[in-house]
Parts: sequence; C-alpha cells; structure tokens
Amino acid sequence: MVINMNLPEDFKNELKIILGENDFKKYISLFGEPSFRGISVNRLKTTPEKLLPLLNFEVEKCQFYKDGYYIPSGIEGIGKNPLHHAGAFYVQEPSAMSAVSLLDVQKGEKILDMCAAPGGKSAQIASLLGGTGLIWSNEIVKSRAQILLSNFERMGICNGVVSSCHPDILSEKFEGFFDKVLVDAPCSGEGMFRKDNDAIGEWSREHVAACSERQLAILLSAVKCLKNGGTLVYSTCTFSYEENEENVKRLLEMCPEMEEYPFEDIFGRKTEFSNAVRITPLEKGEGHFAARFRKKGTAEAYVEKAYQKNLSKDTEKFIRDFLDDIFVKIPDGNIRISNNKIYIQPPTLPQTDISGILRAGVLAGEIIKNRIEPCHSLFTSYPADMFRRVENLGLNDERTVQFLHGCETDCKCEKGYAAVAIENMTVGFGKCSGGRLKNKYPKGLRIW
Repeated sequence: MVINMNLPEDFKNELKIILGENDFKKYISLFGEPSFRGISVNRLKTTPEKLLPLLNFEVEKCQFYKDGYYIPSGIEGIGKNPLHHAGAFYVQEPSAMSAVSLLDVQKGEKILDMCAAPGGKSAQIASLLGGTGLIWSNEIVKSRAQILLSNFERMGICNGVVSSCHPDILSEKFEGFFDKVLVDAPCSGEGMFRKDNDAIGEWSREHVAACSERQLAILLSAVKCLKNGGTLVYSTCTFSYEENEENVKRLLEMCPEMEEYPFEDIFGRKTEFSNAVRITPLEKGEGHFAARFRKKGTAEAYVEKAYQKNLSKDTEKFIRDFLDDIFVKIPDGNIRISNNKIYIQPPTLPQTDISGILRAGVLAGEIIKNRIEPCHSLFTSYPADMFRRVENLGLNDERTVQFLHGCETDCKCEKGYAAVAIENMTVGFGKCSGGRLKNKYPKGLRIW
C-alpha cells in the first residue's frame, strides 16, 4: 500500500495549488483506499449486453467511456479469464478511457495513436471503428511495441498497423494524412502514485521538465500528421500543470493552425481551458488529463500512391485457394507477401516504404515449401461467422481450459483448419482430423 508521507514535497505543494487545499486533503485521505480498476468492452468480439452476464465478477458503469466499467479492486487472475484470452475486454484504468471519448471516433476514419503501448486506447479506437477505416498504432520503444502487437492480435484488430518509429518519421511520411491523432504522451506518472511506489520514487522536478519538453516535441509531430479539419487529443496520466496546461498553451502559441476544440462537461474537473479536463481520484479515476484541438481549414485530398501488387497470378491463386478453404468469404483487403509471410492488408493502408513497421494488416500465414501454414492472428482477427469450420466452446466447457492449456481436445468439425471460439469469440485455431483437434494455441499465451 502506498503511504502518502512518501510523496515529494514539491509535488504536494504544486498539487495543493491545482486542487485547492480542501480537495488536496481529500486526495491525501484516499491513499489508504484501493485504486480504481476497470475494463473496456471490445465490440470487435462482443457487446456489453452479451459480455456482462458471462463475467464472474460484478461491474459498475464507468462515466469516462460508453463501454467502460469499474471492476472490483481485489479481483485476481483476470488475465487467465478465458474471456480475456478471447479479447472480449481490455483491462484498463478507468480515467485512461477518457481520451478516446474526446476523440469522438467515427467509422471509416484514419486514426493515429502516436504513443500506443501497451494498447488500451488503440483497442478502444479499433472497437469504435468496427473494422472500418485504419488504426495506426506507434510505439517508439521496440519491446513495448511487441506487447502492443500481441494485444492487437488478442483484440481481433484487422484494420491496423503496428510500428516502432520516431514521431518525426511518421510526420514526414504522412503529413496531412490522418483524420484524427491521439497523443497519450509519456509523462511523470503522478496519476499512478496511489498504486505504484516506484512511480513516486522516480519523480523529480527535473523529470517533470524533461517530460514536458518531450511531450511538446511529440505534439508538434502529431500536428503535421493531421489533416486540415482534423482532431488532435493530447492526454497524460499526470497532474502536473507544466506537462498539461503549459503544453496546451505552448501548442496553441507555436501552431497557429491549431485551435481549442471545446466539449461539454461530461466528466472530470474543469481547467482554465474549454478544451481540457483533469481527472483525479476524487472523480473516481487514478489520474488523467486530456485536451482536444482542431486543425483549422478544410481537408485536402491526400495524394495516395497507386497500390502495387507484388504477387504473380499463380501465387495469388495459391493463396486465395488457401483462404477460400478457411473462410466462407475471403476478407476484404490487399494480399501481400514479404519474406514468405502472407498479409491481408486493409484497403485504407497507404503505400509506404517506412521502416519500423512490425505488422501491417493481418499476418495470415507463411509459405513453407509447397504449402501454407496458417498463423494465430488469421483466426483471432475475424468474427467466428466468417470461418468455414468453427469449434465453438462454452465458457464452462472443460475443453475451453484444455485448449488454453495447449491440450489436444475432442472436436465436431470436419477435417481441416478450424477457428476455435469461446462463446462465439475467436481465440485461436487448431487442426481437426478424426474428431480430434490438434492445438495451435501459441505457447507464450497458454495458461500454465
């Protein structure tokens, strides 16, 4: 449990100014209380109406996001829950959901999540896009980008890109391309203090100042990526005035093409800006700040390079025959090959030679000699009703745990590769033959 007397004096003095003396005392009094926890429902896999009755814990509606819910603070082992494996929800700090609400995602939009790992906000965006448009999720730290990619697969995101690039590279390649950009910037983490002693120990005035400068640099790159008329949301999980309001001021001063984009008071506490909100534990969230901007002007058409096929007719037929055996109807998208790996890329993906892309679209399979070996992501990225063969397991079916353990199980499907679903939500695949399913669930994801 975090002890409030460990809080740095400089932090406490600044927070007293931000919150006022009375609310600061209330904030301090909460340092013996459990931290807030939540989940966001993934509509790529299910709906709240279908999911909530299946949960083995109580939830309470969260005010920060339409598909967000509080969960009990003491719940353990949620990562082993079969519904979590199936991508039905993302475990997320409740106030962190607020930034995507301000982004106001609409189907068909092209959206950049500039600092995306581990992927909670990208999962929200993808859920709202519903398989349309494009979600480009970037994380400069390669190891964190790999975690982001794993969450993309689990959540069933087929219309996305995961990259590990410096923001300046994205702004150079995609100037004026995205309808909306989210910058959930690295910060001093003051909103983590109630649940993380390490965050307290790492805090310093120098760290706050360094974060502020880094945040501004990322924001300037984000502005370039945004088309005229587009929306930018800036968020942090810190209370710092320097990292929050000061950066709102500096962005507006340095980028005259940007303006405040006000919103109604839907949650949190007001700031001096009509386009910004702060959330603290007093508003039932660990801590978040979010500000929304609009780029002035009318959007001009992005000049797109013509799509270049890289498949011969014979190779394309070979791949399509394979996909036709897997799917009732082959998913929309452009089929491409790189290093014998087959990808189904979203039609909205721009042609680019950018380095640092970990995955563009869905990794469908790999050509090995004269056959194609399907990949896990091919089956997690699409709804169960798109597959020719589906082994649908109930939540309480003993085969569900067996599958997540990596065991071979009984099956009803005919011979061939079959999607495995839990309560109609795809979780992986296996190879069926003679009433048995050979398990293909990746070892690194199995429950031990």
